[in-house]
Parts: sequence; C-alpha cells; structure tokens
Amino acid sequence: MVFMSLFSKNYLGVDIGASSIKAVEISVSGKKKKLENYIEFKLPIGNESLKTFHGNNMALLSAEVSEILQALLKRAKIKTKKVILSLPDFSTFFTSFVLPPMTEAEVPKAVEFEARHYIPLPLAEVTFDWQVIGKEETVAGMKRKILLVAVPNVVLQNYQRMANMAQLEITGMEAEVFSFVRSSSLGGNFEFLPVCMVDFGWESTTVSIVEKKKMAASFSFDISSIALTEDLAKALKVSLEEAEKIKSAFGLDPKKPEVAKALLDKINLLTLEIDKICSDFFQTTSRRVENIVLSGGAANLFGLREYIGARIKKTVFVADPFANINFPLVLNKRLKQIGPSFAVALGAALMPIQ
Repeated sequence: MVFMSLFSKNYLGVDIGASSIKAVEISVSGKKKKLENYIEFKLPIGNESLKTFHGNNMALLSAEVSEILQALLKRAKIKTKKVILSLPDFSTFFTSFVLPPMTEAEVPKAVEFEARHYIPLPLAEVTFDWQVIGKEETVAGMKRKILLVAVPNVVLQNYQRMANMAQLEITGMEAEVFSFVRSSSLGGNFEFLPVCMVDFGWESTTVSIVEKKKMAASFSFDISSIALTEDLAKALKVSLEEAEKIKSAFGLDPKKPEVAKALLDKINLLTLEIDKICSDFFQTTSRRVENIVLSGGAANLFGLREYIGARIKKTVFVADPFANINFPLVLNKRLKQIGPSFAVALGAALMPIQ
C-alpha cells in the first residue's frame, strides 16, 4: 500500500456556490480513484453579513471566501495546494448556434464573429471557449452546431485573487455544469443516449442535454431551492430557517399537503421547462430523451424524483457521483445522501484525469 501511494496523485475540486463552499479531494493510482476527504461550509439562511457573492453581482468576495476556504481545508487536513475550481452558472454565458457550410480552417474565425452577437459583453471583457456538438452534411457542405461558453474576465480575476489569498494554485476552472456532467452522467449504454441533467441549485437551476458525454444544450432558470423555501415560508407564515427544515423533512409528502402545495408551483414550472427542453431536442434531432438525472441540494427532496417522472413520463435518477470512487464502506449511506450536492466539487476534482 505504501508502494502504491508513492505513485498516486491527489486532486482537489472546489465548488463555491451562492450558499455553500464544498471541497473534495481524491487520489488516483492507475485507474483507481479513491476519496481522500470532503468537507462543506453552509452559509446561514438569511445571514446577509456573510455571502460568497455580491448579491446578484457575479463578483466573488475574495477575502471572505479565501478565509473560509483556508479554514475548511485546514479542518479537513487537506494539504493539496493545486485546485480545480467550478464557476457558478449565473456567472457563465451559454449559447449554441449553427454555422453554415465552410472549411474546417474557417470555423474558429466564424465562431468569433458569431460570438459578438450572442455574448452580452464586449469580447475583450470575456474569456470564451467553444466546441462542435453536432454536424450535418448538406449538399452545400458540412453544417456545424457550436456550443459557446463565455465567462467575464472580472470573474476569473476574482477567483484567481481568492486562490492567491488562500495560498492555492489554480490548475483549472470550468463552468459547474461541466463538472456536474463529468461526475453524474450515467454509465453503460446511457453514455450513448441523450440524457437530461438537472442541477437543482440554491439560487438557480441548470437543465442540460448531454449525449455521448458532450453537451448538446444548456439552460438556466431562476427556479431554485431558496425560492421553494421562500414560497413555503410565506405559505406557512414561518421564518426561512423553519421553512428550510420543514422542506427538508417533508418535501412532497402527500401526508403534508400544505407543504407540498406550497412547493409545487415552482416545481411544476421547472417540470414544464424540462419537458420543453427534451421535446425541443427531439424535434431538432429526432432522438428522444428518456432519462433524467437530478443533482444539487434539492435533488433528494422527498417525492421529487417520482413526481417529475410521473409528470413527464420519463425515468428519473438521483445523481450518485461517488459510485465510481473508492471509499470506506461505512460512508456509503452518508455519501449517497450528500452525493447530489457534491457532484460539482467531485466533477471538478476529476477534471485533470477525464
């Protein structure tokens, strides 16, 4: 075991969200991936004095986050200094478009030209990347569907500043949806089928279609976990803290109709959006999406998986990102419970090896 450890490498993934900071450390030896450590810091609900972001602003609070992150890593005894960071979807721009027939060499310039029409900031103020996610051979030549991802430079600079303060070396940054897809996509034959990935976050939800491990489409919505809590607090006339406890305890339990009723307005809206995205994908590709993967803090909400599946007649899974990671058996129940909320942090840690 000592001999093997000499050749293992450790990787640290960090997910800084609107209400929490999560870190996952894994080690890799050959094809074996082992969970070394994980830790989470949750911001108190309604506590305006401590936030990771400037309200709805995309700017990270560098000093505050770096102090929290340093304390977390110290508490977990994580010594790895090289880190991969995920970027929240509300700080990232996604779009897709189709290029007319052209040569392979002309594509990069064409993408840059089209990007000016889709990114709501001057190109000098963003860093963008793209990939071809579809091709169609026509009489005139090859059409290409492009997925474009852009991040404001101020966001990247702020993350770099935060990492420097925390004495960490950034070896990679990516939009959290890519981290989520990497750790949570279904294996086996599902790798070749289109799958709808739903990351139900604290302040927003991202719905993506993934096919053959490539992103085919991605959309973000304001429907979120905190929005559910706020609706429940208003309906039951309780504090946000109490509403969060009630939501976590009962979810969509039919024995608590007053709770389920307050939550269903936004859940129904999200379900309609999921159904529309899957239907649009079928209309444009003739390939039907039959499976959905739920992740994020609200993924384990009681009855949510069954409700969405029944509403839109699809098979719904809850993400189990640690399924292909070695860990002590005693952690099995705990990791299945928290897995959906750690999918992004784990996916980031896996970035250098997949």
